[in-house]
Amino acid sequence: MLLPFAGRIKDYILFIREHTKLLIQVTLLQVIMNYVLFYLGMNLVPGALGAIIVGSQPLITALLAAAITDDNSVTRRKIFTIISGITGIVLINVGRQALSLGSITELIGVLLILGANISTALSNVFVSVNNKNANPVILNSLSLFSGGIIIFFLAVIFEKEPAGNFPATYWLSLLWLSFVAAFAFSTWYKLLQRPEVKVSELNLWKFLIPVFGAIISWIVLPEEKPDIMTVSGIVIISTSLLLFFSGIKGVTFDRTINK
Repeated sequence: MLLPFAGRIKDYILFIREHTKLLIQVTLLQVIMNYVLFYLGMNLVPGALGAIIVGSQPLITALLAAAITDDNSVTRRKIFTIISGITGIVLINVGRQALSLGSITELIGVLLILGANISTALSNVFVSVNNKNANPVILNSLSLFSGGIIIFFLAVIFEKEPAGNFPATYWLSLLWLSFVAAFAFSTWYKLLQRPEVKVSELNLWKFLIPVFGAIISWIVLPEEKPDIMTVSGIVIISTSLLLFFSGIKGVTFDRTINK
């Protein structure tokens, strides 16, 4: 999908020569570790619990960005927005599915998803602070291609061979997910490379994922209806993001501690 937009073959070769370290980091963290740990973990936990753990990624990204970089301070406003976002995600998912954590298997699933969050957060930070001139489309194309090959061979070794023919909905879902990985991640990397964009603040927009997920499910699925908890979660997330990006300056966590 990305080949027609990424450039010529020599552009790929030049990219590999100039940005080898970044390519390895993104391939390992964003593609291999993230996808493997995420899907293994989601197979072990209930959907609601998995969604809540995934929702902690902005918090993990903010903490890692503050520890690694100099321009991603943890402010009061940022902490308030993250707590509000996680609260909203809890309300949305508890309203749609019972929340439980009752076995060692589910605990392992939670740890795997947290590992996926950490690997994604590290990848985001590395893209943000390194190689601002790296072509984001080529970076995404190469990392998905090389990481996908590695995951494919891991699946051949460890997974059972699929049986039977897949329905049309499977291929449509696969096409849609491929499109998201191809184009959305390229745009995401481009935003991370912009000097005025802070990785910890950009990741706050991920709180909108469950918001749109709930709204789309109401539109598409007949059995999905709005309820008070889900709507409350959507209102909390939307309001907290509007307040955060309203332009009011925050106080850094370090200054708060000193005071």
